[in-house]
Order: sequence, then C-alpha cells, then structure tokens
Amino acid sequence: MANPPLPNVVYIYGDDLGRGLLSCYGQTRFQTPNIDRIAAEGVRFTRSYGCVFCAPARASLLLGRHDCHAGRWSFTTAGIYQMIHTGEMAYDDIREVINNTGIQAAEDDVFLPQLFQRTGYVTGQVGKLEWGFATTPERMRRHGWDYHYGYYDHRMCHGFYPAYMFENGEQVDIPGNTRVDCGKNPTGDTPENRALRRDRTGKAAYSQDLFDDKAVAFLRENRSKPFFLYLPSQLPHGPIDVPAIDPAVAGHPELTEYEQEYASMVLRLDQSVGRILDELDALGLTDNTIVLFSSDNGHTIYYPCEGRTGTPQTTKAGEKLNNITTRFTTELCGDVFNGNDGMSGLKTTNWEGGPRIPYLVRWPGVSAPGSVSDHMFANYDLFATFAELLSQPVPPEKDSVSLLPTLRGDPQHQRKHDHIVYASFTHGGALVTDDGWKLRHIGVNDTCQLYFLPDDYREENDLADTYPDRVVELRAKLVDECEGDLANGHIGAHRPPYANEAVQDFISRPFTPEEAIRKAREMASG
Repeated sequence: MANPPLPNVVYIYGDDLGRGLLSCYGQTRFQTPNIDRIAAEGVRFTRSYGCVFCAPARASLLLGRHDCHAGRWSFTTAGIYQMIHTGEMAYDDIREVINNTGIQAAEDDVFLPQLFQRTGYVTGQVGKLEWGFATTPERMRRHGWDYHYGYYDHRMCHGFYPAYMFENGEQVDIPGNTRVDCGKNPTGDTPENRALRRDRTGKAAYSQDLFDDKAVAFLRENRSKPFFLYLPSQLPHGPIDVPAIDPAVAGHPELTEYEQEYASMVLRLDQSVGRILDELDALGLTDNTIVLFSSDNGHTIYYPCEGRTGTPQTTKAGEKLNNITTRFTTELCGDVFNGNDGMSGLKTTNWEGGPRIPYLVRWPGVSAPGSVSDHMFANYDLFATFAELLSQPVPPEKDSVSLLPTLRGDPQHQRKHDHIVYASFTHGGALVTDDGWKLRHIGVNDTCQLYFLPDDYREENDLADTYPDRVVELRAKLVDECEGDLANGHIGAHRPPYANEAVQDFISRPFTPEEAIRKAREMASG
C-alpha cells in the first residue's frame, strides 16, 4: 500500500500579536473569525513560547535553537537599504556589506526550509525578512528559500508603503509608493500626528495587499507539488497605519478612533488569513495542507493615550515602570484590548507577556478539531517537528523537540522539555520548567526572581527567598543554556555593528515623517 502524500505546509506569522488580541483567546472588542477558524478546525495551544523580540524569534524558528546561545543570531541595525532610495549606495554594494558583516550562518547550519527542500518541497517566503535586521538574496538562498518576496530591511518594515520590494533578489518598484520611510507614521494620537497619518502622499499600495497577492500566486503556481509557504506579516506591528478603519470597529463606543485604527490592523491580518484559507479551499488543497498560525513575540502598545493607556514603559498615569518590581498590566496601564491576555509585561521583557504567543495548528484528518493543548513548547520546536514528519535527521546541536505526537493526538508519547529558555531586551534571560517554575534573571543587579506559574499567572508572588535551593538549581541551568555567560541572555549582546562608517552614520540618521513627505512631493513634481 502506497504511503499517503506528505502534506503541504502554510505558516502564517503575525508581528507583535499578543494572544489576547484574538477572539479564540478571549478578545471581546472585536472578532477574528478567520484565525478562529484555524482553532475551531485544529489545535489551540495555551503554553506556547516565542521570543520577546522579532529578530531572535525568527532566527530561533528557522534554526531550531533558542536565543541565549552566543553568536547564533544577528541583531544588526536596520536602515541600510534606504540608501538606495537616497542614492547614497547601490544595491550590489549593500549586499556586499551585509554578506561580509556581523553574524553569519555557520557552514553546517541547517535551516527549517532546507528540511523541506531536501524532501522535494518547493519553499517560499512572502513578507517581512526572516534573519537579522537586513538580508540579501544570497542569505535567502542559503537559508533554503526557492522563492522569496518582500522586505530586505527591518527599518523599512515599520512603514506599510514600500517604494520597492525584492523578488528573488530583484528590486521591484511599487508604483505610487515614493516615501523613503515607507510611509512610517509617528506614534501617538496628537493632532499633528493624526494629520501625518492621514496624509496619503506617496502611499498608493499597502504592503499586506502586495503580500496577499504574491502568496495566492505561489499557491496557484505550486498546487500540483508539495510546498512550504512561510508568510511573515508586518501586522499589527506599529506605528499604526491602515488604509481605512474596518466597519466592524468603526464608531465602536468603547474605542477611540486611534484604537479603532489599531484594531483594524488586527482585522486586516485576519482577512489575510481568510484569503489564504479560502484559496486552499478553492484549489482543493485544504485536506492535505497543515496551516500554522502564531506570532514572533507577545503584545505591545502602539496606541498610547494620556490618562487612558500608558506606553509600554509607563502606567496610564504616566509613572515609569522598572520591570523589576513594577511591570505592565492591563489594569495598571489601561490596555482596552487586554492584548497580553492578563499576563504581566509586554514585548522585550522577560515577564510572561513578552514571549507567550498564540499558537494554532490545523491538520485535517490528524489533529482533533477544536482541541486545546497545555503542552509547553517553544518556537524552536518546529524544526524537530517537521524533521520528524519529513524523516530528516535533527542535528545534535539543535534545542528542538518534536511536537508531532501532540499534533497527532498522542500526548502520552510526547517528549517534553525539562525547561525552555529565552533572552530579553530589558534585563536578562528567563527559564520556565515543564511543571511551571519560572526563573527571571535581572541583569542590572545580577539577581533572580522565582515564580510558580500554575498558581501565579501574573507573576505577583516572588518565591526566591522561600525556595533559595530552587533558585540555585534553575540559575545553574540558565547559565548552562547561556553557554556559561548570563550576558548572552540579553539581546544587546547580539548586536554587531556594520563594519562601514558611512553605513553606520546613515542608519543613525532619523527620517521624520515630515521630511519623507516633503521628499515624496518633490519626486512627484519631477
């Protein structure tokens, strides 16, 4: 009897999408029906971890390694590709700088898409770049992508109207998009900022529309062969920008207009998910396609409003948070969306709200529809999961553990992590054990906090003084995961500069929205 065909895989990746923003995780201000469809037809995970920041999360996903290793992912400064727009550097020269600077993949590194290539799959990536803060076509090919379309520069990803994208290494101009800053808006809802958000100069084509069209084209072109399609969206990463407020939240009595715009970004992502699911249906591919949905890290605030919603580092009363004894909570800081699902902390912090992410998997005929799993896993576990599915070996240096038994409804045969770890931007690394103990390292004073998450969802009861032996035990494990140096648990340790003074000077130069609009108008007038 012939083996069944290997399934296609589509992985949709939100950006700064806290799980509390999805109605399948409890959002009440609006509904996300298409994302909820994946949960209703598959598995929803409740103890899934990404990283606290985008660059390490994407590297961990691709490499199957956590982000506390030294020199295993690249946090380079973004902005170099804007030098094409200003005429200060040619594309080929930019590629040479990036390809010879900073942290490079080791010769024997195996990336997630390479597993699929080795099994005869076509691999494609559409959207935000997947390694470091600037990439090149040489790197994309090295990582295992047969097809790629999107941004090559992280700073450009903070705007939604790119003057150009890259498709298989070729620069593709986007007619009508002429802003050097890709139309990036300022944060904050002042009258001045509101006017800048609504100024459509140089803003013709919204990036998510471009991504959706390319993703659908990839599905249609490869419908007769096995494929792995990775769709890293920019949404709902700020600054806030959406072509129009979604009718579902327009005039919402409990939301300001600024909050309605942010909610519309989440809803725009949901519509993108719906378009992919509908296309799989139309092509007859649904029954043989695994669809995954997750995010890089937890929630953050892009809609501060004085007296109503604080910033990621302040309460709604404007008081500064130190993220040691005080931290972001929905009540203290006034988050109308409860985007971190009631946890403490946000993106960049090693509170649970930083790395905890939504995770949904639909595998028709294999995963039980509407099921919920509390199995603890991390984004780097996808490597071993697909290696097992594809009968590929897992290199010994990987930190990845296969999820396949859980996805197949066989949890009794699921191997578990003793613990997972992740780095942070604000303090240091953290370690969470399978039975729920959590150690937070505080780098500024080299102390540790200890929490028992099953009884303390919001990390309010530090047990370090009560269980000093457990602190010693878990700290030793964290040191080991950080390769002997807890500094590797701080994201700043992974930031190599460009070895080029002209580039370094350029990327430290701010582009204000006013300046970008002025330049776009000059271009339009000839």
